[in-house]
Amino acid sequence: MIINKDEFISMLTRLFSDNGMERLINREKVLKFYKLTEYMLEENEKYNLTAITDPEKIILLHYLDCAVLAEKLKKGASVADIGCGAGFPTLVLAILRDDLKITAIDSTAKRVDYVNRCAEMLELGGVRAIAMRAEDGGKSPEFREKYDYATARAVAELRILAELCMPYVKCGGKFIAMKGKRAEFELRDAKRAISMLGGKGAEIEIVNLTGSEELSHPLISVSKAEKTPAAYPRPYAQISKKPL
Repeated sequence: MIINKDEFISMLTRLFSDNGMERLINREKVLKFYKLTEYMLEENEKYNLTAITDPEKIILLHYLDCAVLAEKLKKGASVADIGCGAGFPTLVLAILRDDLKITAIDSTAKRVDYVNRCAEMLELGGVRAIAMRAEDGGKSPEFREKYDYATARAVAELRILAELCMPYVKCGGKFIAMKGKRAEFELRDAKRAISMLGGKGAEIEIVNLTGSEELSHPLISVSKAEKTPAAYPRPYAQISKKPL
């Protein structure tokens, strides 16, 4: 798919401005988004990276949606993006915030290879993508409680997601989940799990985005108050069969 460069730049700049996030971008970053979009749509024919192929919807549903996180992370933070998929929010955060150190984790090697290729192509030095099951990383001393933040976007129901993500977060850090319409119900059901995993003070923020359509996306933010007990995360079969 061929994208008109000037039209894309104008569109992305306008949408960031319309949503009050123009301060996050400059021409260099906009050009990286253009390059990423071209490459993603080219590779999408091979790997089925995204069902969204319209450039404006890519900007709105992928880039702006993830850009909301860029303003919430402290300077120089370390981030574990669990179930990174096609690189959201990893690649968006890395383009907008070159001070972040991001470890992108996914169990699918092809997607991890794609994220690493994108990071190299766009010169995103703060990104490393690893093919690994989330529960394995959560048990490993290399990754366990080493991050200021763990993020996840459209990966799993919150009780399951909390057990996969919370072990990565150091005390004083946060787990941030980008969720859908059932966020409030999921949070209600996950309060026990969050507490058992060392979390405290879960909050929901509704993010409203505007473009060719109006969107509302909930963000769930959980503070890590205590170390996660050594028993967690359990093997995934147990997590999914009997969530906390």
